[in-house]
Amino acid sequence: MTTTQAADTDKLLAELADKYEVSSFSDTDPCQFLRTYKKDCDIESCAFTAAMLSFGNRTQFLPKIQYLCSLAGESFAAWIVSGNYRQTLLPPDGNPDSKFYRFYSYNDMYTFFDEIQSILRISGSLGTFFRQSLEYGGPDLPLDRLISECFPKSSIVAKGKNSANKRIHMFLRWMVRRNSPVDIGLWTWYKPEALIIPLDVHVLAQAKNLGLIPQNASATRKTAVMLTERMKQIWPKDPCKGDFALYGLGIDKTESALTN
Repeated sequence: MTTTQAADTDKLLAELADKYEVSSFSDTDPCQFLRTYKKDCDIESCAFTAAMLSFGNRTQFLPKIQYLCSLAGESFAAWIVSGNYRQTLLPPDGNPDSKFYRFYSYNDMYTFFDEIQSILRISGSLGTFFRQSLEYGGPDLPLDRLISECFPKSSIVAKGKNSANKRIHMFLRWMVRRNSPVDIGLWTWYKPEALIIPLDVHVLAQAKNLGLIPQNASATRKTAVMLTERMKQIWPKDPCKGDFALYGLGIDKTESALTN
């Protein structure tokens, strides 16, 4: 890629990011659940749950998240701390091994909420617990890896040092990025420039199409870090703004294909 081509690409990405990082972005995105609650502890626990279930078809996982919010009622955190998820989140056939969403069963959901419950009972909020754990573990411990390690029993939370951990990074984008009409920026103790771009198949494809990453790159942590470093050339203090640009590029191409 020549210097001129790189400059043109940077300009396109900046324009797309500004176009798509608007409040209406939330209408069809799981980030819509960021503003379901007012208290930080509720926002965090609801958002983390939403992020972990955000894979597959949106028309399928968004109703599942909304259903959990309806069960939780006025306080998502209190619903978990009280253990009421075991009394209200019930499989229709009475079998807890039945699937709740895709390959995750009701038992998987109970284990997931059990671990959130333990964290909330210790620190009162996910954010406080993760911040304190990060301070204890040292600044060199990646926050996404720390979060994974806080859920040793839950299959819902991604594990593995080489994993792109897209859902965790999406959750972190929501919690950390500030002054955004989409992301909520509760965690002022963490720097937006330390975030890693959430890497899914769509972002991966658009990044390859633009020559931002090698054509043979796969959805790994190494690729996510590489793409994040490239985004820092445009947004040094806020590389995850590029997530909106690459999403927008995919939408623009889809719309163009439908109208041609």
